[in-house]
Amino acid sequence: MTDLTQPAQRPANPRFSSGPCAKIPGFTLNHLADAPLGRSHRAAVGKAKLQEAIDLTREILNVPADYRIGIVPGSDTGAVEMAMWTMLGARPVEMLAWESFGEGWVTDVVKQLKLDATVKKAPYGQIVDLATVNFDADVVFTWNGTTSGVRVPNGDAIPANRAGLTICDATSAAFAMDLPWDKLDVTTFSWQKVLGGEGAHGMLILSPRAVERLETYTPAWPLPKIFRLTSKGKLIDGIFVGETINTPSMLAVEDYLVALKWAKSLGGLKGLVARAEANARTVWDFCAANPWIANLAEDAATASTTSVCLKFTDPRITDGAAFAKAVAKRLEKAGVAYDVGAYRDAPPGLRIWCGSTVETADVAALMPWIAHAFHAEIAALAQAA
Repeated sequence: MTDLTQPAQRPANPRFSSGPCAKIPGFTLNHLADAPLGRSHRAAVGKAKLQEAIDLTREILNVPADYRIGIVPGSDTGAVEMAMWTMLGARPVEMLAWESFGEGWVTDVVKQLKLDATVKKAPYGQIVDLATVNFDADVVFTWNGTTSGVRVPNGDAIPANRAGLTICDATSAAFAMDLPWDKLDVTTFSWQKVLGGEGAHGMLILSPRAVERLETYTPAWPLPKIFRLTSKGKLIDGIFVGETINTPSMLAVEDYLVALKWAKSLGGLKGLVARAEANARTVWDFCAANPWIANLAEDAATASTTSVCLKFTDPRITDGAAFAKAVAKRLEKAGVAYDVGAYRDAPPGLRIWCGSTVETADVAALMPWIAHAFHAEIAALAQAA
């Protein structure tokens, strides 16, 4: 009989939510004391903060000098929608989906923009065969499936001489994965994921090819003011030097700056990637040692290192959704893991955020608790039978 004694060690930080994600280690509100509250974001101090956020983003992510970086409203969703509404329609479109957010972009393009797009989908745990994608069309995809735990392994399948634009939702990948900028024309993410920033602000990164599309193509549909990136056929440069489309929260900007400076202190992107990979490997090793749990990702090459999605495989489990929910509830009640249930549209299981702000020691401390919760729920099933 399995020992049901609770593990002695507990994670120091039980926050494993996949968004908003854990703050940087040691974070306190005192870190935000330099925020210019009550000042205009258009004042010199506000503009300087916004420009610094753009400059540090470029430095840490190794974004090429000729790419534009803008801070936009509406989090990652706002950034993706802005790109699709302003750039799609000039060429054929291929939509790739392997999780719920990718499905959402498909819905917007097909039902809202009413484009005759080619749609390619993969079930949870897999990604679309990228060798079948026509990159002479505009292609919209998520780099990392936050709700499915799979990611694009690299940019090798994207040709350098493509005729179409690649529009990449990278919200759970940026700052934890090495993105191939030469293969990405539009890249979006939010502050609330890998760096644990506050919500509501998105980032929009444009290649020269994307800027050219904006300046030479006018969509057939009207654009809301909040989506407009050009004026009289020219890019609105101010958006990409800190003159945001609408009023940003200077408190959230300060929080993002604090996280960026923390990231820089780790050695930048290389240090961030190493932390996420160590966290994910801790979970993968746990799955390899326990036959009753497995990674939802079917191919190790496409397994996410941030949003690690797990499924219970024990044949004694007859109601997977109820069982997974009970395990997640038990972990939360014990105070060792908050918000780790699978996304509502995903297969039942757990989702452990392993992004760069999470400490590997906390992930390691959580694993015995997952085993404890599993065996406790199995025992409860046996007792109820």
